[in-house]
Amino acid sequence: MLREDRLAFGADDWTGDPPRQIMLPAAGCGIIAAKIITTYLLDTGALPSFHGFMKPQTNASDNLITERTAGHPQMPDVLDAFHRMIVHYSLWLAQVEQQLGLEESIEIERAAWEKSFAVQMTRLGKILGFEVDEHGVPAALKNKSPDELKALLDGLSANWLANDGIWFQAVEQRHGMAKAQGCNDQAWARFSPFEAACIKSLRPVSDGDPLDALAAALDGRLYAQINRYTIERPDPKTLILYMSDCRVQSARKRKGLADYPCKSGGTIEYTTFAHAIDPRIRTECIGCPPDKHPIEWFCAWKFTT
Repeated sequence: MLREDRLAFGADDWTGDPPRQIMLPAAGCGIIAAKIITTYLLDTGALPSFHGFMKPQTNASDNLITERTAGHPQMPDVLDAFHRMIVHYSLWLAQVEQQLGLEESIEIERAAWEKSFAVQMTRLGKILGFEVDEHGVPAALKNKSPDELKALLDGLSANWLANDGIWFQAVEQRHGMAKAQGCNDQAWARFSPFEAACIKSLRPVSDGDPLDALAAALDGRLYAQINRYTIERPDPKTLILYMSDCRVQSARKRKGLADYPCKSGGTIEYTTFAHAIDPRIRTECIGCPPDKHPIEWFCAWKFTT
């Protein structure tokens, strides 16, 4: 049964930890693409705004997508096509990882993603009448101000975290907390190195000092858009990260709930992320729930070389 202490959940703040999915990394990128597309379509009026239209249903007679698209008989199929595309893309990554290994699957996914994004956006632009450049980037996005793009990135990051929480609760509801936590830990073992590879491909990361590279990469994480943290360098071979405001734990605190015990997932998350940035980095947990911690931070991590 779904525990009551995990129910205080919304799109803006969920109160659990992310779930496992072997294909989750690709799904994350696919969802980002779909969100960019959907945001543009909503802005231009090409797609009507149906609040909550992606809520899954298993009974066709109770399908909220169908109900909320009344008068548009083909709309449910259109919206679910995004869903199927994301899952199919994700299943490809899962199979490539299984047959060729995680590192090679990440390299192949990067090449596939760049081509896939351009193809999808160019076709949608022709169909829906919006302009894209040679890489498939909509002109409407390129014309956004830095502040508008930052707001979009913040929203995408919040949606990423909310989506993870929805997955966790879906597993927990059917199979219990222990299974959901196990799935969560395995998800981070894949997502963290994938995110590290994405960041390294998007921004310069130092090839010199490993901890300088790690500090730069941490700023590129989706978490960096929605959580607040500080970094200290007590000596050249040590970096300490203090998570002063965690969206998940802060939401639980506002609702009077105890900290969510995320130490096992966090250990995998930070260890695999740091290793993907530079294998010379060693990771140590200073404290993370269920550990007791000072009011100034929720979790703290030490990285050394």
